[in-house]
Amino acid sequence: MTIKWVLHWQPNAGTTVNSQILNEVSQCVESINGVKEGRWKATLTFYKPIIREQVSAAEFPREFLGITLPEQPNKYYFVIRGQKIVLEAEQNIQAIMEKLQSYKTRVALNFEGFQYQLGDFQLRVGKVVPMQSESLRGIVMEMEYLPLSSLEKSRKMLEEFFDIWQEALSKRSLPGHFLHIEPNFTEFGLSDGYTSQHTAVQYATIMAQLIATAQAVQAVRN
Repeated sequence: MTIKWVLHWQPNAGTTVNSQILNEVSQCVESINGVKEGRWKATLTFYKPIIREQVSAAEFPREFLGITLPEQPNKYYFVIRGQKIVLEAEQNIQAIMEKLQSYKTRVALNFEGFQYQLGDFQLRVGKVVPMQSESLRGIVMEMEYLPLSSLEKSRKMLEEFFDIWQEALSKRSLPGHFLHIEPNFTEFGLSDGYTSQHTAVQYATIMAQLIATAQAVQAVRN
């Protein structure tokens, strides 16, 4: 297993994300000799419980996330941020959930874009859009370091590469920047050895940030 950081675009105060920023970011990857390798896509679904009269709402998590990742197409990941739980299941768990009718989909989002190779690194730049819609909700970037799977051992390499990336991107004077928020993986029972569960937790963290940003923008408008 390799190791990756999942980052999101943090717009400057009073600005929002748009497709022009996404295009500029993609062009920036190519300007530092990123070789385009094809498309990638991850999906994140918010679930909420279907409460029946005889069952107390407190018995269910208020909501949780289901995540599909391109590197593990046969797996499905659940993250309950409130209880700091992450689980890996087989992909068919979605069909089982549908039959049980315990939870229903509140909203589903696609993270999709292009993948680039830069030496020992892979970058994936993508948009966040609701399923069945092209309404841009955010921009994400996966920064993957291929030779190592230890969080601590690879930290310095990832930090240095991120600094180079930020410097290249800053020349374009875009209204915002990429933000890396590393979750406390040990709270989720995850160790230093990187797994796809670490990736799922990062996506859940990013979703919380995107929601907070959207709510802040809405508050300013109101």
